[in-house]
Amino acid sequence: MKSILDIEHISKLFLISHQGLPYLSLRERLTGLFRGREKQEPFWALQDVSFSVAPGESLGIIGKNGAGKSTLLKILSRITPPTSGRIVSRGRIASLLEVGTGFHQELTGRENIFMNGSILGMRRSEITASFDQIVDFSGVENFLDTPIKHYSSGMQLRLAFAVAAHLEPEILIVDEVLAVGDAEFQKKCLKKMEDVAGQGRTILFVSHNMDAVTALCKKGVFLKQGQVEGYGDIHEIVRSYHDETHHNSMTLEKGSVRSVEIQQQGETLVLTVCYQHDAVIDYPNLGFSIRDMFGHPLAGTNPMKSQVNMRPYKPSREGRIEVTISSPKFMEGTYQLYVWFGDSRRNFFETKDPILFQITKMSPEQGRNAKFDGYIIPECQWNFF
Repeated sequence: MKSILDIEHISKLFLISHQGLPYLSLRERLTGLFRGREKQEPFWALQDVSFSVAPGESLGIIGKNGAGKSTLLKILSRITPPTSGRIVSRGRIASLLEVGTGFHQELTGRENIFMNGSILGMRRSEITASFDQIVDFSGVENFLDTPIKHYSSGMQLRLAFAVAAHLEPEILIVDEVLAVGDAEFQKKCLKKMEDVAGQGRTILFVSHNMDAVTALCKKGVFLKQGQVEGYGDIHEIVRSYHDETHHNSMTLEKGSVRSVEIQQQGETLVLTVCYQHDAVIDYPNLGFSIRDMFGHPLAGTNPMKSQVNMRPYKPSREGRIEVTISSPKFMEGTYQLYVWFGDSRRNFFETKDPILFQITKMSPEQGRNAKFDGYIIPECQWNFF
């Protein structure tokens, strides 16, 4: 069977400018004297990426932040050209990347629906046939004749997804932009993508939510530092990604924080942070946030919010902070941990990329076959009369 999409040796080079001088006068700028003072550093966002997608296939594209996923999707969507290599597409492509991409902000919702359909090469009659479904799915019927620039980001997202999914392109590309929506909308979108896949159309799906990726996709691509680290069965690809990223800890060579580790111990989580600073810290302030794989905050605090008694702590340049988290109890799954550290006045450190960690059953009493919605196991007192 002939593939519907071929990615052949795609590379993408960006030149990162570094200003040679911190300040340039207006005269220097106008006379061009500043030329040559900007240093440009080459950065390869993608390097020799190749794979093929079969008709009707759902492909998950996974990788850490900065791996090149969004750059690849922008090339596939013809938003930016590759530096080298080529894309061979044998079908219409509709993409949902950043909120607002593909919309004209001055046009109304109604006008943008027809404009997007025209860009896909559809006749007006075809767009009209899907119009009511698009409006119903997006939930923006009361604002159809309002310019898009007055829509909230959530409204733009709902309309953009509805347009992309209902105008029946042969290839649908969806980035992690779904994280903008609420949980109910995310479930609705994932269900719609399952329907689209069931109709034999091709889907390329980028997400950090491995449960969603494995539920929707049969094959996957694992990108690492702009290169293909793995390609094949989605379960094998996700396993490789977990082996690469799920270390439950982070060791740093520079900065105030030397290491961060989170471990599950029965029904509790234990967060341990070791720090070393160049000055005495009178009041070490460690904050943390536990989030789902869409980036939604679930729990978090710091000593000030928790009104922690610091005794018998003595001011020091180095130390270890251990936090035992006994509540809430989380459902099984993968979670993100963000940490920031400072004193009572300022932050010295915060994680840029999350630490990914896995939670297994937090209590042996959890029903073996039980399946619940949400992320947290509530503590309840039950009375039966």
